[in-house]
Amino acid sequence: MTTTLRPIEPLQHNADGTRSRRYQVCVNSRPVGAVHLGTHPALGDAVARILDLRIEEPDRRRGRGTVAALAAEEVVRGWRCRRIEAAIPADAGPALSLATALGYVPGSRLMEKRVGDAPPGPPAGSRLRPMAEAEFAQWRERVRDRHVRGRTAWGVPVAEARALAESDHTALLSDGLGTPGMTLAVLEHEGVPVGTLWLGERDGRAFVYDVETDARHRGRGHGRTLMHAAEARAVAAGRTAIRLDVLADNAPAVRLYTSLGYRTLTHHLRKELL
Repeated sequence: MTTTLRPIEPLQHNADGTRSRRYQVCVNSRPVGAVHLGTHPALGDAVARILDLRIEEPDRRRGRGTVAALAAEEVVRGWRCRRIEAAIPADAGPALSLATALGYVPGSRLMEKRVGDAPPGPPAGSRLRPMAEAEFAQWRERVRDRHVRGRTAWGVPVAEARALAESDHTALLSDGLGTPGMTLAVLEHEGVPVGTLWLGERDGRAFVYDVETDARHRGRGHGRTLMHAAEARAVAAGRTAIRLDVLADNAPAVRLYTSLGYRTLTHHLRKELL
């Protein structure tokens, strides 16, 4: 039996600058599933995404998904993509196993915590205060550089990564410290700045865009205090959930978030195309 991808629409040129196309997965011309492929809205035409890949129940566990995923790679190679990415729900164990077997590597994960009652306040000697204007420029540069390093770790060229980080920060913090809906705060302990928090909103939920404990003050519970502060502000704003993205190889951060009650919603994986 031969498994192939059959296009069911012309190549789409979307308003956000991406390309995409839908396919049927066919076995000897019989439809058994679907694939939706596209390019990345932030990383450009060199990066493809599997937006959807599903095999109908009667044809699962027969290798159809494996062949469809490999065929998808060939399609996007024809688009001159250098990398392909996939977002896999945490409860989709077979899909995660398949991606791993095909050479996809973890990049990051989206985590969420449902919130209700306010968490504990800061411990004695600690307080969270608004970020001062004099602190903002240096903080912004540090965060932007960290985001650039995160993208280059995904294989994005440095110049492109810097341009993307600048574009993202300009859009998200259009009015600097006064940007509506954004909280930029500094955690102090006994009068010494020990960490920062950037909290906002995404898709109707509170979202931690960045949280950092100063390297000289790590291992003393300040990260937990910052996360409690983020949660308290989410509760005060009437949000029912708070989310964040974390790099898959940042094991200490993943352990902290898990201990605070966050659960993984989605695994983001990538594969370089040779």
